[in-house]
Order: sequence, then C-alpha cells, then structure tokens
Amino acid sequence: FFYVPRICNHCANPACVAACPSGAVYKRGEDGVVLLNQERCRAWRFCVTACPYKKTYFNWGTGKSEKCILCYPRLESGQAPACFHSCVGRIRYLGVLLYDADLIESAVAVDDSELIEAGRNIIRDPNDPEVIANALSNGIPEDVIEAAQRSPVYKFVKEWKLALPLHAEFRTLPMLYYVPPLLPIMASQGDNGYDTSHEDFLGTIDEYRLPLEYMASLFGAGEVAPVRYALRKQLAVRTHRRSVTVGDLDKAKVERMLAEADCTPEQADAIHHLTSIAAVDDRFAIPPMHREEAIEMLDEPLAVKGETGMGIRSRPTRGA
Repeated sequence: FFYVPRICNHCANPACVAACPSGAVYKRGEDGVVLLNQERCRAWRFCVTACPYKKTYFNWGTGKSEKCILCYPRLESGQAPACFHSCVGRIRYLGVLLYDADLIESAVAVDDSELIEAGRNIIRDPNDPEVIANALSNGIPEDVIEAAQRSPVYKFVKEWKLALPLHAEFRTLPMLYYVPPLLPIMASQGDNGYDTSHEDFLGTIDEYRLPLEYMASLFGAGEVAPVRYALRKQLAVRTHRRSVTVGDLDKAKVERMLAEADCTPEQADAIHHLTSIAAVDDRFAIPPMHREEAIEMLDEPLAVKGETGMGIRSRPTRGA
C-alpha cells in the first residue's frame, strides 16, 4: 500500500460552505482558500458532517468548528504553508490555478466517467491571451497571472495530466491533487522463495501490487483510464531517465514507451526536473495576496495596519 497525506482540499464547490447555516464557512475571493469565521460560528456542526473528506472538526474546548486554513497568513507574506515548507520528502507543490467559475455547475453535473476531464476543463490556460484579458478585466492582478503561468500545479494537472483529485465523485471539485504512485510488482512465490524480479525494467502497470481498479476508485472516480495514463507516463519518464543516466536500455524501446505514454523526451526531462531536483521557487509559485485590496472593500486599511492577517482580536466565546 502507500501513504496518502490529506489536508483540506479547499474545493471549488465546497460542501462545507453550502452546509453552514450561519455563513461562517466561506471561500476567499482573492485566493480561493476556504476559511471558517470563528466569530460567526454557532456550533451547528453541519460543516463537519458535510465535508466528505472529514477535514472539518469540532473543538469541544472552544465550542467552535475548525479546519485547515492553508496557513493563509504565510501565503500573504509569500511563504509556503507550514506543512508544505516542512515536508522533508518535498512531495508538496503549491501554485495558482485560474478557473472559470461559470463552468462549475456543468462540471459537477456530468457522469462519473467524465468527472476527471470536466474538472480539468474548468482550469484555464494562463498563457492564453483571451484568458489573460478576461482575468485582468475581472480584477486579477498581473503578478497573480504571472504566478499562474509558472505554476507547478498547472503542469501536473493540466499540461502533463499526472495529478488527479481524490474522490472526484464527491463533486466538490477539490483543488488538491495527487500523483498516483508507481508501486512494486506482484511477487511470485516458488521453490526458490519470494521473487520480485522482472525481465522488464520496473515491470508493467497491470502487474503492480495494488490493483489498478482500486487506484481508480481513489483517483479516477472509478475510471481506470486517467490513472493508467498517469502511471504509464511516470513509467515512461523513469525508463527514459534510466536510459539517459545508465544507458543499459534499448533506445528504440524507450522511444516507443514515450510515444505510447503521450510524452516527448523534452517533457520527460521537465517532469524529472520538477519531481526530483526542483528548487523551492519551482515548487512554490506564491504571488502576493493583495490583502490590502480586500481590506479596502470591507474595512479601513489604517485600522488593521500591522496585524498578522488573522482578523480576530479577541478569543472566540463558546456557544451562541
């Protein structure tokens, strides 16, 4: 098996926001982070039961619901969230995705077999002149668009199609994506013991220890095709890099694997760089959050000057 680290998905169609009777749960317009206002929370706890990922919980000490806030005070100062920054495996990436909110309703109305592609379709190309013009007309700053253009998440999700949402069938359009892992192949047990060797480098996808159908139930809304695509491309990249660094594989076979996986040598090298030797700025494309503009719409900027961004000056009181 494998470890699946889970945090709040900060969904584009969050169930917790829809379920809260007091309006305490909301999605920030400037960056899409889903937050829970402790001062407005009345302990209904509908958000706890509504979240299909179980990432909202009730604090019995304060009498308020709580959840991951994606360390938004760190984001506002250009820093990665704590769990992203402290991950020693460097498996977490953060970047901007520009999506068309008008397509959300139609994206969640499709059949399960079309959910993965429908979720990708709401994400727009940040290099498209029409998308850039529409973004600017809707008040999105230029540096946010520039961050979207170098976003590692966009590459994984839209360009390379390696990253997939967890349980897309919940139809919350999660904005947290996972790259399905390459796994060891099934071993054979004979007279000579437990044999995990294989005549082909890394074996084949259908021989992996975990059934492909189970992986599809996690990352493909039950559909095997998008998971198989992601795994085949990863396998082709690893085979290509083995050919480059060691040179013990047949080049014609490697080229055929890349072609079958819808991957070029240049793309394989780019995937290898971002997943293996990327620098911090490559993994985290964090633009300024322009919090001052949001404050100007709601409050007097000078009144909140010098605050850390939490927006709460007193401890929340228990109950209503």
